[in-house]
Amino acid sequence: MHRHRSRCSQASRERKPRGGQKRTSLHRHFALRIPPPRPRRAVWRILSCKMPRLSRRELFSCIAAAGVAESVAGSFRHALSATPSSAQAMKIASFEVIPTRVGMRESVREAWISAWRLQNRFQEDYEVTVVKLTSDEGLVGVCNAAMPAARATQLAKSMVGRSPWEYLLDDSIGGLLIAVYDLIGQASGLPVSRLFSPKPQDKVIQTWWSQCFPPDVMASEAKRGYDLGYRVHKVKARPWEDPIEQAAAIAEAVPPDMRVWADANAWWRTVGRTMHFVEELANFAHYFAIESPFRREHIDGYRMLKGTSPLQVAEHMPSDPMPFVNERLLVAFVIGGPIGRTLVQRALMAEVTGIPLWVEHSIECGVNKVFQAHQSAAFPGIEYTISIDHVLADDLMKEDFPVENGFYSPPTGPGLGVTFDMDAVERFRV
Repeated sequence: MHRHRSRCSQASRERKPRGGQKRTSLHRHFALRIPPPRPRRAVWRILSCKMPRLSRRELFSCIAAAGVAESVAGSFRHALSATPSSAQAMKIASFEVIPTRVGMRESVREAWISAWRLQNRFQEDYEVTVVKLTSDEGLVGVCNAAMPAARATQLAKSMVGRSPWEYLLDDSIGGLLIAVYDLIGQASGLPVSRLFSPKPQDKVIQTWWSQCFPPDVMASEAKRGYDLGYRVHKVKARPWEDPIEQAAAIAEAVPPDMRVWADANAWWRTVGRTMHFVEELANFAHYFAIESPFRREHIDGYRMLKGTSPLQVAEHMPSDPMPFVNERLLVAFVIGGPIGRTLVQRALMAEVTGIPLWVEHSIECGVNKVFQAHQSAAFPGIEYTISIDHVLADDLMKEDFPVENGFYSPPTGPGLGVTFDMDAVERFRV
């Protein structure tokens, strides 16, 4: 565990904004390759404990400098206006970093480790870096930093003495951005979803997930997910397990309203092999889509699948998605992080293009999964949210994550609306 409190610095310093950076356009409305310039002086000032807090005007400058669509900027401005003046001026006063390692749930542990070893991945647990950011108003924002504890400590230390509002949409701080939004939501009295949209949806489609398990384990996992209320299931397809046998086992275990898509992670490699599996999987009413059948650089292969595959086709968003967009080669883009400006740009792009996102950027603990749900509720362009914490030994979250008929309703209270189960965190601390 690492703790840090702000100390007076000898002098305030300023970071120079990136000057002369030429921005290119990926799409007329969205610049995805090169991020916009960093906010100006008021935003990048490094604060010491003797420095004045940011003024209301400077805070609005932070929002303007975030450089996002008016719909999102308007939500940020509303949150700032809803925040009491004392909380508007709050700074991050201290932080706590707790490294943990969480293993797999016992019922899937052996099969999961075996599948990973076949992929030359020798791992038996996940690193969850619990972080708490405490403001000088006494508010506590939480997150899994999704990075090693040493890096999280370094970043959190640099944030002490600064306003959470300075970090709006800042991709560079990784999962710490979740704790920032938690602080801002608590200060404004708004749920995190309303930081991004004035009228977020009240529920999102949460997806069940399975590694490439043997058919019997895949069937038991599908049933477990169905019994817990999930109605969409993402399954991994690999050469050492027959995806057709997996599909047959799932079909025996759950009703056809459990919709399934198979993620091959490019292991099917060719169009011919892909079509072989797709035509077989299409015989099962549960299956509706495939993901990443072969490398996305093989765009001619996706052109060949268009109009011939009986199942829908999704792929991870490449650096230049426009060929896929212009030719309508996919039904969805799958995306992970970053979770700030990049996510917002991609979500707004999905609304414009009509090609939705299947999001899996916050997958390893319950707190981050709830943030992902908040963010997904704010953007109509996000169709599915995916996580894997249900197959880990513990989600480290105090609250439940109820799913009913495939839907999860994000909390409506201030901030994330959830927090860590510190007893569980202590059990998995390293």
